[in-house]
Formats: sequence, structure tokens, C-alpha cells
Amino acid sequence: MKELHWRDILTRTILMIITVTIVVWSMPHDSSSYYFVEEGKPWKYADFTAPFDFPIYKSEAVIREERDSALSQYEPYYKYNQAVEQRMVQKFNKDYADGIPDLPASYMSIISNRLQSLYQQGIIDQKEYTTLMVDTSSMIRIVNDKQASSVSVMEVYSPKVAYEQLFQDAKLAPVRSILQKCNLNEYITPNLTYDNERSEASKNDLLAGIPLASGVVQKGEKIIGRGDIVTDRTYRIIESFKRENELRNEDIKQNHLSLFGQILYVFIMVLGFTIYLSLYRKDYFEKPRSATMLYAFIIIFSVLTAIFMRNTLIHVYLLPYAMAPIFIRVFMDSRTAFMTHVTLVLICAVMLQHPFEFIVMETVAGLVAISSLRELSQRSQLFKTAIFVTIACIAVNLAFDWMHSYGLTEIDYSYYNYLIANGIMLLFAYPLLYLIEKAFGFTSDITLIELSNTNNEVLRTMSEVAPGTFNHSIQVANLAGEIANKIGAKAQLVRTGALYHDIGKLANPIYYTENQTGINPHEMLTDIESAQIIISHVTEGLKMADKYNLPAVIRDFIATHHGQGKAKYFYVNYHNEHPDEPVDDLLFTYPGPNPFTREQACLMMADTVEAASRSLPDYTEQSIRSLVERLVDGQVADGYFRECPITFRDIQYAKTVLIEKLKTIYHTRVNYPSEKKA
Repeated sequence: MKELHWRDILTRTILMIITVTIVVWSMPHDSSSYYFVEEGKPWKYADFTAPFDFPIYKSEAVIREERDSALSQYEPYYKYNQAVEQRMVQKFNKDYADGIPDLPASYMSIISNRLQSLYQQGIIDQKEYTTLMVDTSSMIRIVNDKQASSVSVMEVYSPKVAYEQLFQDAKLAPVRSILQKCNLNEYITPNLTYDNERSEASKNDLLAGIPLASGVVQKGEKIIGRGDIVTDRTYRIIESFKRENELRNEDIKQNHLSLFGQILYVFIMVLGFTIYLSLYRKDYFEKPRSATMLYAFIIIFSVLTAIFMRNTLIHVYLLPYAMAPIFIRVFMDSRTAFMTHVTLVLICAVMLQHPFEFIVMETVAGLVAISSLRELSQRSQLFKTAIFVTIACIAVNLAFDWMHSYGLTEIDYSYYNYLIANGIMLLFAYPLLYLIEKAFGFTSDITLIELSNTNNEVLRTMSEVAPGTFNHSIQVANLAGEIANKIGAKAQLVRTGALYHDIGKLANPIYYTENQTGINPHEMLTDIESAQIIISHVTEGLKMADKYNLPAVIRDFIATHHGQGKAKYFYVNYHNEHPDEPVDDLLFTYPGPNPFTREQACLMMADTVEAASRSLPDYTEQSIRSLVERLVDGQVADGYFRECPITFRDIQYAKTVLIEKLKTIYHTRVNYPSEKKA
């Protein structure tokens, strides 16, 4: 027992650790504001108050405009290189030391002076000159030694422009054709080079003077109220808050503190949910798939919420949170469905900036879904549930809008599209039921109803090959279903299980009384052989259940409808014929096990009583009551229901139902008089 106790603790601890780890891993690890805001639209969240002081940052457009204005005063720096002038003039004089052909010697000094004049004016690289000339009013600063002077870009030349300026001289222009043969452009090269260090420093000084903020919001100052229109200034304030919040979150220590807070919060939620299951639904831990499904829903919806919150284009209300309590209500119970829903809603709400409206709306949606879907036996029920949930969410959101608005025109009704889309998403719960059943081993009422169809291969074969057994199964299904309704058990499950509980008789239908027509093959067999054949319908039924892929809950009805009882007719007969011999009880005992659910107990009582009632000599109230009391009390005395959570009150109700139903089935009919002929 101690080993089992520690195993239970270990299992629950592992489930909690896995859940907390995955949920916290998926959550945003900062306190950023994950809400969607549009300029000119109403504020959809609760009143927003500044949690700390922060500047109001200017918009990108304003900053860009101010930057452009500041850069209009920017003057790039260029270094004046006097050595270039000396080198090029000396090169020219050297190359034409003998003079220029066809020209007098005086032209040498004229050209040299002209070159010096061009270099003193300043020559810039052709590519840079083209860029500067885009704005002819711009200025540059020429640095000559330690002095810097501002010069218009119109006063400096590129090599190409300088070459043209060379021939603007009145004496050189007439002889241009001769001078062009001298390739004077080879002696014109840039002597102004871009000073990157001084230029960038000057530019940074200009940009540094531009303030990025246009004001400050004080801590506690109300920024906007729910329903208020988001103006340009309000929009900039909200965006400034988000920007400042992100800057604050860059602090590693704060991120660690936020992470620890998330771990603690999620752990508290999951721990509370686990304690609830341990106190009130500990049987779910005995079925690993049941517990796994509950924690899986918490993980799945938490991860999806984190994904939606990171993408502001997808609204979180598009997630059909009510789908989780729908599935849990169908496969488990209402209280667990509500507790699971509340747990996952509280975990998801911590990721939102304003969780109050979210918690209220999703809690109401879960309650409506659970209340409107007591059982899922028809597709129309899920459709109605989706409509009810949508109406409830719209009503709750409308209430919040009316409480925080001054007029109907201020309400953003387009917001309700998300709630309508959420209701449509709930309809996908129907096809997902099949996946949930297969993944976690559940059986829904829809599946049970499909199995109850008498056109199914197994039931149709039974009606043709073993009609007596088929009729017996239908009668047992009706009786057991009525008992289940009376004591609050699962009636549909009992009815379906009853239809299949004797399918093993298809292997040898003639050996069972209800299928015999005057010939009894047991007369040619010993009591032990007959008992083994009768008992084998349980094992044969389990084989057929595997062959036709029947759910595990149906297989349990096949295995437990006789429990570990005996084939009493052959057991007593053998004992009477061999009074002096010891009897091996195992040869006459069904493999079992005994019923371990209330539904299986209902089937055992109904099956035993219905079969025995066919042998009554007369059907009076006294004989029926005596039969029911004797058989059911005998099952209780033999301990068939010790492992079953059925009460004496339930058993008494079962007796009453069986007596009343058998009286109705076997009532005495009135003899019709015959007509006298004239």
C-alpha cells in the first residue's frame, strides 16, 4: 500500500512538472503589452493608467521630418591637399619643358597659372560632386591646415568641370583645338578629399540636438478609458509606453524575476487543480489517459494563447476555450469540466494586459457550454451549445461596453465579429470528438448510439443466427437502461453494453435455451462439458469484441455480466449426481471479473432476472416480486457487487424497476369473446 501511495504521488508530480514546464516555456517572459490598438478606433480594454513615468516619444514621421530639417544645415568636411597642386603643376612644366607645339612659350605660364587657380578653388571627385550638386544651395566646409571655411558647392569643381573652366580663359579659348592634343585633363585631379571623421561628428551633433520625446507621462496618470477614441496623441502615448516597457525588460534581473513569478503562478494553479482531482476525482488518476487528457487541455490552450498573443493580428477571442469543458463534460463530469476550464482560463489570463474581461467572459462561456450540453447524442445539441455560448459572450461584452461608454455610437461593434467567429469554431468540436476518443480511449454517447444500431454487422448477424439471444439482449437493454435512469447511471452506455453482452453465443447458438426449438444438444454432453460451453460465451464474446474493434467499455460488459458466478444448473446437477465426490468449482465458474461500475451491476441484475423470468410457471405480482428479490439478494449475498460503487439504495431502486417492468411485460391479457353465429 505504501508503494502504491508513493507511485501515485510520483505520477501526479510528473504530470504537474510537465504541465508547468511547457506552459511557462510558451509564455512571454516579460511584461510587454500584448494588445492591439488602432488610431481613430475605440479603446477596447479597461481604463489604462501609467504604471511608471515614461517619455512620450515622437512618431517616426515627426522624427524623420526633424532629422531632414536638421540635416539641411549639415556641411560635410573636405581636406584641402596643397601637395596635389604643386605635383600636377610641376608635372605639366616638366612634360612641356620645350614648350607647347604650335604655340608661343608664353602659353606655358598662362596654363600653369590657370591650373593653380583651379586647384586653389578646389576640385572634388566626380561622383561626390554629382551627389552634392543635387542641392545647389548646399555648402561644404574646406579644411586647410587648421582653418575651416564654408564654401558653396557652386564654387568648387569636379575634374570634368575644371577642365572646361580651363578654357574659359580669354587667351586659351581660341587655341582650344591645339591644347586638346596635350591631354591637359591628365593634370587635373581632385585635391579635396572627404573628411569622414569630422563630417560624421558634425552630423551626429546636429542629430543629437533633436529631442526624441515631446513630453512625459507621470505615474498614475490616466491615459485612456474604455470606449474612448484613440487619438493621435493617445496612440503615441500608448506606443511610447510599449517601447519604454520593452526597454525596461532588457534588464536581465527583471526578466529572471518575471520568469520566477510565472513559474510560481502556474504552479499554484496546477497544484490547486491537482488537489481537486486528488480529493474528488482520484479515480481519474487510475486511468492514465483520463488524467493526461485533462492536463493536455491546459497545456494546449495555454500554448495557443501564447502564440496568439505574440501575433497582434490574431485576436485571442478567436480561440474556442469553451471546447475544453465540452469535451470533458461529454467524457467525464460537469464539475471536473468546470474546474479544468477555470484553471486554464486563469493561466491564459495572466498573459493578457487586461485579464478581467477575459476571465469573466470565458468563465460564463464555459458555464453555458457545460449547462447546455448534458449529453451529446445528436449533432444539433452541439449546434445549440455554440449558439448559446456565442449569445452569452456577446451579452457579457455588451454589458462591459455599456458600462464604459457614453453612447451607442461610441461602441465598436466590429469587435463582436471575433465572438461570432469563436462560436463557429466551437462547431469543430464535433469532428474532433473522434480524435479525442481514439487518442485517450474514451467512448462518447454518439459512438454508443452508432453501436446500438441493429443494422450493425454483429447485431444483424445475431438477429439472424441467434434470434432468441437477440430478443433477450433487447429486453435486457431496456430493463438495464431503466435501472440506470432511476439511479442516475449512464443509461446509453448500459443499453449499448446490454446489446453486445451475449455476442459470444454466436459461436454455438444452439446450446442456449432461448435459441433451441425442441432439440437440446446438452442431453448428449456431461455436465462439465455443458458448463464449459456455456461459460465459453464470455471468452468467445471478448474475441468477437476484438475482431469488430468494440470499445473497451463494451468489452467490460461482456466480461462482467456473469462476474465470477457459476453455471448453476450444471453445477447443482453435477453435485446431485456425484454427492460423494469433491466438486472442482473452477470447472463451473465464469472467468469474471465481477462488476466494478454501477452500469455493469445494472446489466448483471437485469440479465439474471430477465433470463430467469422466462421459466416462471405463472406471471403474478407475487411470483415476479419473489423472483426478483431472491435473485438480486442472492447476488448481493454472493459478493458480486463488493467491487462496485453501487449502494443498497440503488439496488432497492433496481428491484422496484425490475418488478414493475416485468409486470408490464408479462401482464395477463383479456380473453376476447367469440362472436355467435345466427
